[in-house]
Amino acid sequence: MAPAFPEGLLVKMKVLLLKDAKADDSGQDPYIQELGSCGFEATLIPVLSFEFLSLQSFSEKLSCPEVYGGLIFTSPRAVEAMELCLERDHKVEVWEKSLKEKWRVKPAYVVGQATASLVRRIGLATEGEECGNGEKLAEYICSRENGLAAAQGILHPSLQWCGQPLLLREFQAPLNSV
Repeated sequence: MAPAFPEGLLVKMKVLLLKDAKADDSGQDPYIQELGSCGFEATLIPVLSFEFLSLQSFSEKLSCPEVYGGLIFTSPRAVEAMELCLERDHKVEVWEKSLKEKWRVKPAYVVGQATASLVRRIGLATEGEECGNGEKLAEYICSRENGLAAAQGILHPSLQWCGQPLLLREFQAPLNSV
């Protein structure tokens, strides 16, 4: 038997979303927007906490684009790590004046549209976003990578990238993960 509510009283169903908030162009999480438009009251509860462990090392490597043949961003967190390095080490101005241009001439490989959007926002052109996952991106990199970039190695700012580094190593592309 359904609970009795006074006539004319509308009750909003409450929904708990166990996920990290992701803002779209309007500044709101798309799930919150969509559920709200359907009459639900949604609340986000983040379920993970995250700590970057190698920011100092990554920052040093970002300052030396001549050593690398490109970058690989496998998640929005990798882009966040880059932004944190630039901000924390007061390198935003250096990025804008010189480092960005040095990195722009090298490929910036990405997994997915969300990561691609963030990488473009920091001023780099992206490749591979249509691949959709790390394994397909590794295959894409191996099919496209020229000898120079492969010989120099590719900087990968991420803690984990499953088995894809093995595929890149078979291609003899040094992968420098931080």
